[in-house]
Amino acid sequence: MRGYFGIGVEGISKAMNLGNLRRSAHAFGARFFFAINAAVDPEAEAVSDTAHSPGHVPFYRFASAADLVLPEGCKLVGVELLDEAIELPSFPHPQAAAYVLGPERGRLSPALLQRCDHVVRIPTSFSINVGVAGAIVMYDRLIALGRFGVRPTNPRAPAEARAVHIFGEPLSRRNRSA
Repeated sequence: MRGYFGIGVEGISKAMNLGNLRRSAHAFGARFFFAINAAVDPEAEAVSDTAHSPGHVPFYRFASAADLVLPEGCKLVGVELLDEAIELPSFPHPQAAAYVLGPERGRLSPALLQRCDHVVRIPTSFSINVGVAGAIVMYDRLIALGRFGVRPTNPRAPAEARAVHIFGEPLSRRNRSA
């Protein structure tokens, strides 16, 4: 899959949710994890993070939305149940993205929403667990940007094979202008 992504939370207060989300981020290939105004000790989340994600995925803490620093060109994508948000199945994921989810019992702060390049919503009837929501967003990214065959519309039909990557001719200074 091309590009990279990071995922984080604002105002998280439950160690189990933080650990669950970090473990999922590690499993889905996140390049970094972050927390803004976290009200939980990152060491306490080790109980639910059996993959030891801190040794594999860098963790950044920020005191506020204003302090958040992302790599150049990285788009911030808020995940929030807002009427004006783009429904996740219709969202074209940026190649370089940082997804941010809100606290367990609340919403993303207005200051953070102001910083978001995009806001998406998972089309559910009500709010779901922050760890589950993060996993859904990362899975959707994988499906959207990964090189998977098209799903058949008939459940008895075989799935299409993954498209074979075709390499072009090597570029050199001599044949670039041709």
